[in-house]
Amino acid sequence: MWMGGRLDRVVRYVRGAPGTYVWLALLFVTTVAVRHMSPGFEREFLLERSTNIQGLSENPARALVASALLIDGGRWLPQVFLYSVFHAPAERWLGTVRWLVVCVTAHVLASLVSESAVLVAMWDGRAPASTADTLDIGVSYALAGVVGVLVYRIARPWRYGYVVAVLLVYGVPLVVGRTFTDVGHFVALLIGFACHPVTRGRGEAWDPGEVFAARRG
Repeated sequence: MWMGGRLDRVVRYVRGAPGTYVWLALLFVTTVAVRHMSPGFEREFLLERSTNIQGLSENPARALVASALLIDGGRWLPQVFLYSVFHAPAERWLGTVRWLVVCVTAHVLASLVSESAVLVAMWDGRAPASTADTLDIGVSYALAGVVGVLVYRIARPWRYGYVVAVLLVYGVPLVVGRTFTDVGHFVALLIGFACHPVTRGRGEAWDPGEVFAARRG
């Protein structure tokens, strides 16, 4: 009975975030497919679907869509954790359409901004011409956007601690590393912060203090 109850809760949780887990399923399929490619073919395959300068110049729609269906590094299981902790709660709270708006906006705009930074660096001579072909795939910009919008799911004063935490998570790499990916992640986080209008009408914010009080009682 105990195991059956746990399983029922998991099933309800997954059903409450269909977009999240369909996306995860697609990522599993593409990850398995990429792992069965030869190294040379794999690189060509990924470069053709990368949101680097060349990919965005030749076929921006394909690059933006395809890159969101591939995992940088090819590790799927960590994505299950991240999607369940961030994407699923956001989708259950906002609804699939609004959640998808946040994901798409963060992924597209952060990709364009980060590659614009690369282009400027190339023009200024701070980056070689080969940077235009740098591999840039993955779902991390969408994740950063969702991490940002979740700030409005948390009630004050807990919200402020969350803001500080995520700013450190995404801001420290930007200051230390200063790569175009770090720029993209930070921009995506700010886009998530800017998505407050999407959260209107989605109920009261979650108060962790009430949860702690209930457990003590």
